[in-house]
Amino acid sequence: MAFRGFLPLMNRCLVRRAVAETKTAGGIMLPETSQSKLNIGEVLAVGEGLRLENGTLVPMSVSVGEKVLLPEFGGSEVELEGEKYMLYRDLDFLGKFH
Repeated sequence: MAFRGFLPLMNRCLVRRAVAETKTAGGIMLPETSQSKLNIGEVLAVGEGLRLENGTLVPMSVSVGEKVLLPEFGGSEVELEGEKYMLYRDLDFLGKFH
């Protein structure tokens, strides 16, 4: 499924990382240096899947709208219409939330 005219190829997924909280429950603003990078994201677009040498299509393990657990490192940053997203392979995800 395409997202804003962008369709990932093969077994790649376009993900929007979750944004860390900038304010505590008591209303105190947190400086950017103390905010942690969250390893949770939402899948926005997926490719068709991985095609093996014999022509068999391995379907994607995630679909659009699912929340996934991301690896600490990896992925490729993509900028679409001024917003930053991450591009991961289907195999890079550590898990998904139900």
